[in-house]
Order: sequence, then structure tokens, then C-alpha cells
Amino acid sequence: MFDRPALVSHARDTIARGSKSFAAASHLFDRATRERVWLLYAWCRVCDDIADAQELGGELGDQSGAAERLATIRRLTDLALAGLPTGRPEFDAFAVVVQECGITRSMAEDVIAGFALDAADWTPRSEADLLRYCFHVAGAVGVMMAVVMGVAPDDEDTLDRACDLGLAFQLGNIARDVAEDDRAGRCYLPAEWLAEADIPPGEQFRPLHRAALVGAVARMCRLAEDYERSARVGAARLGFRQRWAVLSAAGIYGAIARKVAAAGPRAWDRRVSTSGRAKLGFGAAARLRALPGAAPREASRPALSRRELHALAVARPAAALRPGAASPAE
Repeated sequence: MFDRPALVSHARDTIARGSKSFAAASHLFDRATRERVWLLYAWCRVCDDIADAQELGGELGDQSGAAERLATIRRLTDLALAGLPTGRPEFDAFAVVVQECGITRSMAEDVIAGFALDAADWTPRSEADLLRYCFHVAGAVGVMMAVVMGVAPDDEDTLDRACDLGLAFQLGNIARDVAEDDRAGRCYLPAEWLAEADIPPGEQFRPLHRAALVGAVARMCRLAEDYERSARVGAARLGFRQRWAVLSAAGIYGAIARKVAAAGPRAWDRRVSTSGRAKLGFGAAARLRALPGAAPREASRPALSRRELHALAVARPAAALRPGAASPAE
């Protein structure tokens, strides 16, 4: 029913244009895993682009009509989960991955719930809110990626660690994109953090609050490092090629949070990125860490795990979380 080679080709082009960092790390996988990772990425990328009215993760577009865009994501994903053609190569690519790897509806719904939060103009009140958002938009993707790499759906701890890597990535991305989000009228820094820093709502980019903003973002970067450290433990349980790719991605994306933290008040003068030369360095270092006997020391689990965050999501559906609503941890 699906032209798999054509979908793989389209997905390879999508990841090459949409995420140079992820594209570089993906080449370390074996061919079968690499193609499935590309196919899954294509779905994630197009859902994100539809939700944010953007193209390949570029500048956010007109945010009106968010509910209609979310409905489009749900409709096309439902078709893909049913194994039916969607008319969109990215959603057809997802249908192929679902068939080949056993990705479940629940896994897909965890991701789509993150877009629902943005469609509701939701902002995090607490650290638990922030982590729940990161779970939906990135941690849940990490879970699906782990299944694509061959992790058993009932290997709860390894899936938790895979989720941790997604959380680390998203926390770093939020830290990097504070200025871009502010221009789009969004803020993912928890309101409680801003209050503790004496930053009034919506005023985080006023010059008199810059030092306090730097402190709040540094806190987010430390949280990202905690989750990255936990994720590296899970990577040690994968096969060599998968382990190498995951550790490369951890280094490349982890560098974003570290660069933002190191730049202090200059972090948003220009978009933080990782050079091609640095990517090669992270890949080489990851290869050494992926060798047998080079497993990292066991790391303590961060405050909230995948299963705890999923429980919060079930207790408080995304549609119920409106601006100013009580924290899902309450």
C-alpha cells in the first residue's frame, strides 16, 4: 500500500533540512534502524510544523487557528495508526513505522497532547508543569525512538531513560529559544521560577530583569544535565550502533544547554548551535563511550520519571490546562 523507498527518501531529505544535528547522529545507526528513525522523525517534524504554523522548525507563523491545526494532526495520525493512506508522505511514513515497530496509539497520543497544550495557550506554573510539557513534546518521542531501536515495550526502566533524554533535549531547546518564544508571545519558564526571581509575568526580557532571567535559565540547564546523565545509563543497554548514535546525539544536544548556561546574558544575542566540527568530535567521543566495558556509572533518577509524568497527563488532560489553571501536581 505504501511506497516505502519513496517515503524513506522523503524522510531522509526532511531530517537533513530539519535537523542537521539529528541527521548527523542518525547515520551511526544500522540501515534498518536509521530508515525507521528517519520515518518517525518526518512525522514528528510535520506535526510540529503544522502545530506551530512554521516550516522545518523555522520562525513561528501566525498562531491563529491552532485548534484547527491540531484537529488536522489528529485526523491524519488516526489514519496512519489505522494503516490507511493519508495523502501526506510524513503521515504515511508514520504508518510504516507503526506497522514495523509496534508503536502504540497511546505513544502517539502522548506526543499530540503536547501540541494540545500549545493550542490552549498554556504556560507552566510549576517545575512539574514544565517537565510534563517536555514529556509530551520530546520525552514521549524518546520512548518511540527507543522502541524503534528495539527496546521492548515492557522494559519500563529503559523506556524511562529514553524519555529522560528527550526531556534533556527539550529543556536545552527551551533555554536556547527563550527570546524566540518571547517574540511569539510564549514563555515556558515556570511562573513559580519567575516569581522567585522577582520577574513579573511577561517582563522576562526587560533589561532590568536580565540577570534574574539568566539565573532562571541556568536552573533549567542544570535540570537538563540531570536528565541527560540519567539517559546515558539507559543508552548503555542498547546495541553498539544504537548506543553510539544515542550518545552522539546526547553530546550534540547537551552542548546546547551548556553553551546557553556559559553565555549568560549573551545567550540570546544569536541562536546557539553546534558546528559541524564539534559534531564530529562528539561522534568520536561517543564511539569510545559506546565500546564494551565503557558503561557510565549508575546515575540517580531525576525528580519525575516518565511513568509519573504520564500519570499526571492522565489525571489532567491537556484540554483542562488553561492559562492560570492549577498545577497538575496539585
